[in-house]
Amino acid sequence: MKIMRTKIKDVLKGDLINQSVNIKGWVRTFRNSSFIAMNDGSCINNIQAVVNYEQINPETLKRITPGACLSVTGKLIASQGKGQSVEIAVEHIEIYGDAESDVTKPNSYPLQPKAHSLEYLREIAHLRFRTNTFGAVFRVRHTLAYAIHKFFNDKGFVYLHTPIITSSDAEGAGEMFRVTTLDMKNVPLTDSGDIDYKQDFFGKSTNLTVSGQLEGELGAMAFSDIYTFGPTFRAENSNTARHLAEFWMIEPEMAFYDLNDNMALAEQMLKYVISYALEHNKADIEFLSQRLLDEEKQKPQNERSELSLIEKLDFCLKNDFARITYTEAIEILRESNHNKKKKFQYLIDGWGADLQSEHERYLVEKHFKKPVILTNYPKDIKSFYMRMNDDGKTVAAMDILFPGIGEIIGGSQREERLEKLESRMKEMHIPIEEMSWYLDTRRFGTCPHAGFGLGFERLVLFVTGMTNIRDVIAFPRTPNNCEF
Repeated sequence: MKIMRTKIKDVLKGDLINQSVNIKGWVRTFRNSSFIAMNDGSCINNIQAVVNYEQINPETLKRITPGACLSVTGKLIASQGKGQSVEIAVEHIEIYGDAESDVTKPNSYPLQPKAHSLEYLREIAHLRFRTNTFGAVFRVRHTLAYAIHKFFNDKGFVYLHTPIITSSDAEGAGEMFRVTTLDMKNVPLTDSGDIDYKQDFFGKSTNLTVSGQLEGELGAMAFSDIYTFGPTFRAENSNTARHLAEFWMIEPEMAFYDLNDNMALAEQMLKYVISYALEHNKADIEFLSQRLLDEEKQKPQNERSELSLIEKLDFCLKNDFARITYTEAIEILRESNHNKKKKFQYLIDGWGADLQSEHERYLVEKHFKKPVILTNYPKDIKSFYMRMNDDGKTVAAMDILFPGIGEIIGGSQREERLEKLESRMKEMHIPIEEMSWYLDTRRFGTCPHAGFGLGFERLVLFVTGMTNIRDVIAFPRTPNNCEF
């Protein structure tokens, strides 16, 4: 009788002891021609399969190498060795796929049983999922995505799919990828010499979206509470550990919310998803925490993090987020010893400065020693859609700051007053006629509303303790890099 496959994470629970089981997965190591360590990606732990030479064909054993894919059947027994509670006494092996292990030969399996640098693994990103580190990272990523959907679903939010192709620039930054079907070798021109987009697929200039927020606001004006969770694109030529050309954003928009409601929801959401990951990916996060500790030991004492990964996550769960205005933050930073002794790379002279990551981390890690929500930023450094405060100088914006990473969420109460919104758009040279669809929400039944944006990769970066954003997305898109 054929034995149905059981995932390794379920076999390792030990509930099937003394029963015949079948596992399928990839070989991590094959020691002493007797002990096969296998993993199927269902958990971070391998299971050991012990070979009985009398039952397995020697020619089959010769083909078992790191990277090979096997189906193994045998009895699950209590393990006599260290490091595992159960193991499989092998009765049958089927090889699905071989993997050349001799590194002197062409096309040999590049993941040999040794430590590989993250830089090297980025070069073979299509195979790095099979390592412990990236297996843990992407299981955590999955859990965080599920937790976000669960959080908003349980609160009655409507999940809205906003367009990937758009003719608007939500941020007004202009760093967008153009979408076109025009023949680049024979681009049609108007009489004035401009590109004739009327001959393009959509009959106008279109781009990949930088945000689903503006379309999300339209949904909030009908459903009250919506959220988006989709890919966004920035053609920013920044080749750093913090930038991607393609990344995912979570953007809730809520009718009848003010800035305080917005802050409360964002704090609640962050605590929920972090707690969910700690509960459901305990082994993965413990592995990543130990990996980070080992990495920290290689750094000079003064560059080491004061908190372990799990302590950093608990830091955000166990503290109420401090709430201060931008003006209060500037005063704290200006008067700090860090500023006076010129330890900041960007010194704070006065009001109006755009805060850098070093300033945000100082507020969180040194001054308040808890996550911080900054509010009421100068209007000149924020977007056109943020609600103008009564002082005429600031807008009802908010940024949530976390240890080690700085800003993790940005949001605001939106400007619901038509006249003030149009005035801000003129100031910032946003084309009012092209945005008439957006302004209609202010013309027909406007109401106070608010929302925020969470860069998903920044969240995954924080929860996993990874330091390069290219290591928390499956197939990173960066300047001069678009593999796979």
